[in-house]
Amino acid sequence: MDTLWMWLGFNLFVLVLLALDLGILHRKDHAVGIREALLLSLGYFVLALLFGAGVYHYMGAEAGFQFFTGYLIEKTLSVDNIFVFVLIFSFFAVPAQYQHRVLFWGILGALVMRATMILVGAAVIQAFHWVLYLFGAFLVFTGIKMLLTINAKPDLANNRVVLFLRRRFRVTEEFVGNRFFVRRDGLLYMTPLMLVLILVEVTDLVFAVDSIPAIFAITTDPFIVYTSNVFAILGLRALYFALVGIIHRFHYLKYGLSLVLMVVGAKMLLNAWFGAKVIPTEVALLITAALIGGSMLVSMLKTRELPKDASGGS
Repeated sequence: MDTLWMWLGFNLFVLVLLALDLGILHRKDHAVGIREALLLSLGYFVLALLFGAGVYHYMGAEAGFQFFTGYLIEKTLSVDNIFVFVLIFSFFAVPAQYQHRVLFWGILGALVMRATMILVGAAVIQAFHWVLYLFGAFLVFTGIKMLLTINAKPDLANNRVVLFLRRRFRVTEEFVGNRFFVRRDGLLYMTPLMLVLILVEVTDLVFAVDSIPAIFAITTDPFIVYTSNVFAILGLRALYFALVGIIHRFHYLKYGLSLVLMVVGAKMLLNAWFGAKVIPTEVALLITAALIGGSMLVSMLKTRELPKDASGGS
């Protein structure tokens, strides 16, 4: 019964945050400025810290470290989403005042998708222990693949999802305000804003396939996995608007992310093989923080001479 109330209470809290965001803070479409984005990012970060402190106090030190490690991993992996969001918004020339609307609904969909994947993943791991080896090997492989394809950029002009949607649905040539669909001559048309939203959802699904196994390497407790994911995703919109102008300066962060995936994959394989925590959660947290912090520092130092618009974004 206590577990049920924890799940209900947390999801109610998330719904209140989303209602506050869309219904009050962003009731009218507007371009989100850096100051507003930084304040929102700080707000979500403080909420995550307070929640983690609550987990530490009520569920124990181990659960607390697991939450903070999972949150750090998910938060930094979500930065990789931002690189792609910048490319998508730039390619489709999405007006700044509509970008928050796309990200809001995109992240709402992401929460539902991730909750489903986490619950299914937890059930599968509970039933089949060997899946841990599969997840661990997948993370190591993904980390190596990311390392080898760091400079690759998605080809949005020939993106299969976009081409499929344009073949199967009527799509307007131009944006129609903030609308995703519009009726013309009695026929329903999809707007380019809807294409962008679908691409954002697909992007998150692809990244979730990497990030969710990564946190299962830290803990198999579905509540910790879910809550750390949610807090990372909730702050993603604000983080996007805070970093969009300087995201090109975090190029070397991708090296850190790839190494983090390999480390947590190795941790999962070792712990599964020996049936015990060979690499403690606290050690994983320190290694993750060192890799992310180090790659961010190198990024800022190596790119300090780059012009502000080197990314090609806004």
